[in-house]
Amino acid sequence: GTVAKKRRTIIVNNVQECDNYIACDSDTKSEIVIPVFEKDKLVAVLDIDSIKENDFEHIDRINLEKICRLISK
Repeated sequence: GTVAKKRRTIIVNNVQECDNYIACDSDTKSEIVIPVFEKDKLVAVLDIDSIKENDFEHIDRINLEKICRLISK
């Protein structure tokens, strides 16, 4: 819900420190969540989990956002 509300990508380096994190897998340590827009309307959210803390970086955000823009066209 946070990504939908803020309309921007969020990287969570340690999900244990995130108050509003909803665990789908107890092995998840970090995640990146990218909103997908079509004509400025939010149509999907891409959520990628990792079993390692601090696994996502700025370059991941940039490239995943590019992929999401391509998919939504």
